[in-house]
Amino acid sequence: MIRPLKQLALFLLAFVAISASAQSIPPKVKAYIEPDSILIGDRFTLTIDVEKDQVQNLFFPAFAMGEAKGEKPQFGIIECIEDHPTDTLEHKGRKVLLRKRYTLTAFDEGVYNLGRPSVLYADKNIVDTLYGSVDSLHIVVSTFKIDSTSMLNDIKPVKKMPFRFGEISGYLSIALAVIALIAFAIYLLARHLAKRGKSIADLFKPEPPLPPHIVAIAALEQLQSQKLWQNNKHKEYYSALTDILRTYIDGRFGVGAMEMTTDEIIDAIKDLGLSQKLSMDVLSLLRDADLVKFAKAMPEAAENESAFSKVYYFVEETKPIEQTEENEEDK
Repeated sequence: MIRPLKQLALFLLAFVAISASAQSIPPKVKAYIEPDSILIGDRFTLTIDVEKDQVQNLFFPAFAMGEAKGEKPQFGIIECIEDHPTDTLEHKGRKVLLRKRYTLTAFDEGVYNLGRPSVLYADKNIVDTLYGSVDSLHIVVSTFKIDSTSMLNDIKPVKKMPFRFGEISGYLSIALAVIALIAFAIYLLARHLAKRGKSIADLFKPEPPLPPHIVAIAALEQLQSQKLWQNNKHKEYYSALTDILRTYIDGRFGVGAMEMTTDEIIDAIKDLGLSQKLSMDVLSLLRDADLVKFAKAMPEAAENESAFSKVYYFVEETKPIEQTEENEEDK
């Protein structure tokens, strides 16, 4: 029984010794940057790898994030863009391999010494700062180099290529087919119009203006449908009615009635050979319209209808006699 106990005691002593020796070995620190040269504004990565015992505590440096927080960059001109989380690359038994990465950049040209990146190490009563195996890290920041000695060549002129009919033959065939279709359509249209005694040129002739009496009758019918005086709009009613009369006199007799006063219109129609009744109707209508428009007169319903009838009668009595009616009278 003594021998097994002795072996167990020796095993425990060996285990304690190994644990003590493992804890006494400080972590191994390795630091490097990738790449070691950049252009202004480009980014590079500072990597710190640490191999340690699982019971040992480490604290990686915390770089200030540029000027975003109102702080100065850790290395002066070098700015920290991103502080990546710590990664565990390997964990075998008591051995742990950690990796810490920082994304950095610089905006001034030069060669900068980043020094020896370090970590804070704590194990029981031991607190120490551990440095990487490299004395110092350097980053080269440069700008684009412009070769001022190289000759600048002029822009080359456009090269003229020989004309080839095959390049446009397809488009030409399509164009000829379209022209043939248009010509055939024009032929069919001309044939159709010829049967009705017309030609293609007749399609482009402007429509002849409507006779003044047709225009006046249509305007009177539209005015009547608006029912202005029935809605106490006497001024609008008489203004529209006299405008229809003035426009008709202008178109039918060539008298500029639209720019004339009432008295000037009366004087002008005296030379037209109109009957006394027609002249008196025009005079009466224009006088009443002036009273309504300028004196705010309020005619009765019968007077409003009478004014409309006077204009309609004047148009019907003075409109030109159509040729068919003249031929019938001759017969």
